[in-house]
Parts: sequence; structure tokens; C-alpha cells
Amino acid sequence: MSAKAIALFAFRLNWFVERVCALLIGSMVVIIWFGVVERYFLGLGATWTEELSRYVMIWAALLAVSCGAYYREHIGLALLKQRLPPKAARILIIVLDVIGLVFFLFLAYYGIGMTHSGAGQYATIFGMTMVLPFAAVPVSSILTAFQIFAAMLRNPDEAFDPAADRREAP
Repeated sequence: MSAKAIALFAFRLNWFVERVCALLIGSMVVIIWFGVVERYFLGLGATWTEELSRYVMIWAALLAVSCGAYYREHIGLALLKQRLPPKAARILIIVLDVIGLVFFLFLAYYGIGMTHSGAGQYATIFGMTMVLPFAAVPVSSILTAFQIFAAMLRNPDEAFDPAADRREAP
């Protein structure tokens, strides 16, 4: 598989994950809104809204990490990179990419075990196993590791411009 094909797949995967995250955040807002209206005005006794919104938030937040990896977003490290000479900044990017890739592969490996252990644990209100909520860890870790790998194939000397990337989508 060529670097261009990987970049195209990373672009499309990120596009899809961004929409999933938006859908999850939107549904979380609706669930929480319903919970507030139900509790203070309708009095139906629905107890599931808090737990469901928590699981939706976890999935959305963890999936969003892969979007940040696609865009090479590091909140505190952008300042450091800007203050370094170009060669040192490039080395910093490579080191951070390798550390991030290893970390998320490690997290995916142990997240799979955690997900398997969730088969014996049950959600408080739903009574479902914790496999689906726990699966957010390995799924998001694998996506993030792939996006870091794809970002490593891009030129690390160029500043990443999401708008230009969208315009130039392969």
C-alpha cells in the first residue's frame, strides 16, 4: 500500500470519525436534555439518561482523539515546537510520533483484555455487559495509532493545514 493510498484512507476514516463524534455529541445533548425535562417537568422516573449519556460521552471523547492525531494536534507541544530550530522541531515530531504510536498500540492491546473482562461486569441501570462501553478504549486506540502512523508518512516539516488538506483531498 502506497503512502498516498494510506493518506487517502486516513482522510476518509477521519472524515467518518468526525461525523460519528458529531452524532454522538448531538445525541448526548438530546439525552441530557431529555433527562432534565423528564426529571423536573414530566416526572416519568427515567433513570437511564445519566448512564447512557456517560457512555456516549466516553465513546465521543475517545474517538475524537484519533481526529486530533490526524491533524497532529498537541495542545502544549505546539508552543515548544515553534520555539525550536527546524531540525530540532523535526526530531521532536518524530520522537512524539513514535512515543504516541507505541502508547496507543500498548493501550489497544490492554484495552482488548479490558473489554473481554467487561463481559462479566454489568451496567448499573441497563443490565448490559460492559463490553460495549469498554470497547471504546481498544477501538479508539487502534484508530489513533493508525492516524499517527499515517501522519508519520506525511512530511513532518510542513505545517499541517486542515483546510488545505480538505481542499487537496486525494
